[in-house]
Amino acid sequence: MGYVSSGAVVPSVKSEGRPPQPFFPPISAQATVSTSETTEAAPATSTAEEDLLDKDLLCPICMGTIKDAFLTACGHSFCYMCIVTHLQNKSDCPCCSNYLTKNLLYPNFLLNKLLKKMLARQIAKTASPVEHLCLALQQKDCDISVKELDKLLSLLTEKKRKMEQHEAETNMQILLDFLHYLRKQKQDELNEVQTDLQYIKEDVLAVEKHRVELYRARERYSVKLRMLLDDPVASKMWPSAVSRHNNVPVSSACIPLEGDPSELFQGKKVDMKAQGSNSIHPRKDAFSGSDTQPSPTQTRLNVARKRRIHAQFNELQECYLQTRRHGTSQLNRQGESDENQINREGYHAGLQDFQSVLTTFTRYSRLRVIAELRHGDLFHSANIVSSIEFDRDDELFATAGVSKRIKVFEFCTVVNEPADVHCPVVEMPTRSKLSCLSWNKYSKNIIASSDYEGIVTVWDVNTRQSVMEYEEHEKRAWSVDFSRTEPSMLVSGSDDCKVKIWCTKQEASAFNIDMKANICCVKYNPGSSIYVAVGSADHNIHYYDLRNPNTPVHVFRGHRKTVSYVKFLSTNELASASTDSTIRLWDVKENTAVRTFRGHTNEKNFVGLTVSNEYIACGSETNDVFVYHKAISKPAVLHRFGSPELDEADDDAGSYFISAVCWKSDSPTMLAANSQGTIKVLVLAA
Repeated sequence: MGYVSSGAVVPSVKSEGRPPQPFFPPISAQATVSTSETTEAAPATSTAEEDLLDKDLLCPICMGTIKDAFLTACGHSFCYMCIVTHLQNKSDCPCCSNYLTKNLLYPNFLLNKLLKKMLARQIAKTASPVEHLCLALQQKDCDISVKELDKLLSLLTEKKRKMEQHEAETNMQILLDFLHYLRKQKQDELNEVQTDLQYIKEDVLAVEKHRVELYRARERYSVKLRMLLDDPVASKMWPSAVSRHNNVPVSSACIPLEGDPSELFQGKKVDMKAQGSNSIHPRKDAFSGSDTQPSPTQTRLNVARKRRIHAQFNELQECYLQTRRHGTSQLNRQGESDENQINREGYHAGLQDFQSVLTTFTRYSRLRVIAELRHGDLFHSANIVSSIEFDRDDELFATAGVSKRIKVFEFCTVVNEPADVHCPVVEMPTRSKLSCLSWNKYSKNIIASSDYEGIVTVWDVNTRQSVMEYEEHEKRAWSVDFSRTEPSMLVSGSDDCKVKIWCTKQEASAFNIDMKANICCVKYNPGSSIYVAVGSADHNIHYYDLRNPNTPVHVFRGHRKTVSYVKFLSTNELASASTDSTIRLWDVKENTAVRTFRGHTNEKNFVGLTVSNEYIACGSETNDVFVYHKAISKPAVLHRFGSPELDEADDDAGSYFISAVCWKSDSPTMLAANSQGTIKVLVLAA
């Protein structure tokens, strides 16, 4: 007789050269058998028993579930490949170290059968009904009649038909939902287009009506002037008017009746006193345009303006529709009728706003250089101008940068005296490189600066001495700004993640705003001394009410990189520039994004930002100055800096970038400087 181990009958074996040893099954094997029998008797096995069973079914070598179980003479079960691989190097049992060879290995049929049942049971727990059916049909002992198979096939066929029907209905419902949604979307678009067409029709009628009124006014004036010419008494009383009529050609005084719509909007500005009696023509000829031919200069300007319109037609179209819709929606909210919003020229408020945009946008096509000066030596590395600012009256402007000097120039002298090098009227040395300047909006002789050492200094330009020095910032201070409404207050921001509010009457800061990111720019709202906009390295603009500095009023999000500049166009309009090569316009009253401007290149340097009522200007790392109209997202004009000392085709010229820009108040004139140290006075021109 042999000994039983794990349900297998194994003959007694004598070891080679060793006395026979009694053979007893190990505890694990006995547990395996008893557990298996219990499992067959009672399928609902407890969790603890299942865990124990799972452990007993693990191969002691690979610690995985035994595959192709073989039993050793000493009573241990292993995976066949595991134990064979082990015996190639050693001749002992991995569990008890008894002598063992391949000849002492025997298949463990009972354990293999148990493993197959357990595997089938595990599959049954997770298998789908289809898998259950397949397993049942694949079993050898599955005895099923043809009649039963026919019944099963009928059930399957009916189930298939119902599923196909359900799937077809679902697909139809999805398609119908899509078509309904598409129809609604297209209907909304159609309604919007029809509404826009109605706006356009109304505006065309309004413009044509105003055009007729202009023509009739000119006609009436021409009749009166002719009557004066025919009256000798009147000729003696107003000889100057008659002489002007006789000397001025008709073409220079006529009103354009066809062509660029912006000219029609400006027709009311034409000097009607320059009309003569020979400008009277039949009305049909007047509307055909055959009787009025603009001068060559006007023709060139008209063509240029038309080109600008066609180049930006999509942007202008979007601007017109937004302006018109916005004006109408405001009327609806206020409960007013269109008649209440028609101006004296018969224009709707939205059309009047767009007329202003179209006029200002097409008026200029380039930036003309009217003066140029050099801030430092051409081959000196410390030439970058980081800040340019006009004083309160736009009579002086100051420059600052890495040269560690604040230089003040007279604007009229720079413009009226052509020279490459202009001597500053005031020059103030500083201890460190400068990052920003801000003129006091009340005192003409007071200017503030921030530098790379974190020092904020207030200067008296007349005495050329510092009035106050604030050294509380721990790192480089990037920005400083005086309040327009409270001239003794100023704000600064630094790499130490702090915004500090200062008063020129105190030696220490009034209070701090602690932030989690480096501060790159700060700006007071021009209409209030309690609101401050802060741009930082966290890509956001934080808008604070200084009465509650712990939490911003709003955080404007949208930039993808550091915000380098913030500037206010008005009390409600804020422009921000970022090193993501965009400028964004925000409405701080409604806390909304208005527009994004793209065209310039700005990825690593501070290239300057300046704003006026209608225009936004910035620099570029391509050594260009870009000007945007605030209603159009693409550049209106640009100017490329050239160098007389360097060939523009030279590769070195591409390493320069615009570093500072500044508008002259209420003027098309601006200052721009680049990293080479060249400062130009530019003016918008047709």
